[in-house]
Amino acid sequence: MKETIRTIALIAHDGKKADMVAFAMQHRDLLARFELVGTGTTGKLLEEKVGLRVRRFLSGPLGGDVQIAARVVTGDIHAVFFFVDPLDKHPHDPDIQTLMRACNVHNVPLATNPATAHYILTSQALQSVEAGAADESSGT
Repeated sequence: MKETIRTIALIAHDGKKADMVAFAMQHRDLLARFELVGTGTTGKLLEEKVGLRVRRFLSGPLGGDVQIAARVVTGDIHAVFFFVDPLDKHPHDPDIQTLMRACNVHNVPLATNPATAHYILTSQALQSVEAGAADESSGT
């Protein structure tokens, strides 16, 4: 069986971007094993500050969250690390909810804080995602 590289989406609200950079620095070697995608500003920060290669979509408020949600739905993204700032208002909240709903509907691991992201990244969670998806698509 051919081994495929899993894709992780990295997103952080403005108030959590420093947390995302710190998380990525702590887990740089492990994250580098994955294909990484992210919203515009978060992806740029991770490239500049951490040296990770990140395929960037639009900024969240400009539609980046929805672009990533579409990739979740098509099975192209295997986990989403979206560090949410629960204490701030977000004018694009409907887009954020769309992304979270897509993860829940399609059984894609979703971390909204560094502790959960660490758990997903350092466990077998990303390996078991594909097995679960294959079982669902085959009707077993």
